[in-house]
Parts: sequence; C-alpha cells; structure tokens
Amino acid sequence: MNVIETSLPGVLVIEPRVFRDDRGFFFETFNLARMAEMGLPTEWKQDNFSLSKKDVVRGLHYQIGQPQGKLVRVVTGAALDVVVDLRRSSPTFGQHTTIDLCGESSRMVWIPAGFGHGFAALTETVALSYKVTDYYSPKAERTVLWNDPALGIDWKVSSEGAILSAKDAVGLPLALAEVFD
Repeated sequence: MNVIETSLPGVLVIEPRVFRDDRGFFFETFNLARMAEMGLPTEWKQDNFSLSKKDVVRGLHYQIGQPQGKLVRVVTGAALDVVVDLRRSSPTFGQHTTIDLCGESSRMVWIPAGFGHGFAALTETVALSYKVTDYYSPKAERTVLWNDPALGIDWKVSSEGAILSAKDAVGLPLALAEVFD
C-alpha cells in the first residue's frame, strides 16, 4: 500500500496494490496487519454503505462526544471526497482538503476523529463504503453547512444543482457550529 499525506495532518490517502488482468481486478480492502503498520485503527465498530445519484452532496458530517474516525472508499462511480478540520486548537482549523475517489483507482481516505466529512457524487451513481471507529449516534451527530462561504469548498456541483437531505440543507456555518476543542 502507498500512503499519501494530505494538507491536513493525519488525513491520509491510501492506495492499495491493485492486481489487474483481462478478467478485471483484485485488491485488499482491509488488512489488519497493514493497517497496524501504518498506525491506523485496527478495531472498527461499524461498516456503512451509501448509494447516491449524480449531484447528491452528503455532509459535512461529524459526531461530538462520540467522534468517529472513517476509512472511506468508492466502490463504483466517482466522488469528490471533502474533509474539514474541526479541531479548534489545530493550526489547520477550518481548512479543507478534497480527494477524487473512484471505483477504478481503489484509493481510500483515512479521516481521523475531529474532522468533518462529506462527498459529492460526480457520476450517475456512486457507491461508497466506509468503516468507522465508533457507532453512529443521532444525538452526537452535527452538520456544518456544505456550502459555507467561509470554507471556500469547490464541490464540483453547483449550489442550485446540488441534491441535499433536509438535514444537510440546514447545516450550521462553521462560525456557529459546535466543534472539537
């Protein structure tokens, strides 16, 4: 596996070794020993899967009091993955990074606790799979407004064309959001 650091400390792009031939391809989506070697969690609480149609934007989600680290990958299709540093004491607080993920590349993103996460579906359908280090807690869940001008994120989807859940449409601007100390 190849590990690439991003502009946000601790957020990593992981490129697995992919074996391709005329039948298709094979790669390991998870290997406990390799994850431990990279310093990533080896205990996961939940696996999640979402299917989205083109122009769906999900996020920016995080949990307070029960924070989750996430290992994210796109199974099919392509998505713009977005990570925002929500740790007030961090020198990169409020900054973001974007990573292009697609089923063909098999790249994954490690997002430690303390970061907000979202993605935009760039193809007709996007299947996204991710592991989390803690259970989903509706009471702990928070949402930062995906198109907050203070964040300056280019989602590759227009504000008018974005398809949002009711929850994501009323996320809080970063300046008003409950964040990590």
